[in-house]
Amino acid sequence: MTPFHLAFPVKDLNQTRAFYMDLLGCTEGRSAERWVDFDFFGHQLSAHLTDDEISEPPANPVDGKQVPIKHFGAILEWKVWHNLADRLKTNDIEFVIEPYIRFKGEVGEQATMFFMDPSGNALEFKSFKDPKLIFAK
Repeated sequence: MTPFHLAFPVKDLNQTRAFYMDLLGCTEGRSAERWVDFDFFGHQLSAHLTDDEISEPPANPVDGKQVPIKHFGAILEWKVWHNLADRLKTNDIEFVIEPYIRFKGEVGEQATMFFMDPSGNALEFKSFKDPKLIFAK
């Protein structure tokens, strides 16, 4: 699979580094005074410092939960997802949507969780027991 690139706004590069590197396990790539790249589970994230307000995104109902419309994340292997969920709970992360199994018993059943980074960017991490079902209808 070809890696994607995503640039996103942040308020503080030191907090961003601590969150993405120490908590999520990303490694740092290139950086400058106002941006830093991360290896985000094999993809390139570019955190760009902004002086503008970063507002919490509105949400849509999905599976009975309010899912932030603007979000990004990664699809992880089943065990890796559960290990990350445990690490986030241990570090007292406030979840927007607690880790749970969405669409249970349906095509597209998946483990998912949502939380915010220190700048208010919504992240979703999900996992499928069978990766072949990621795009199943």
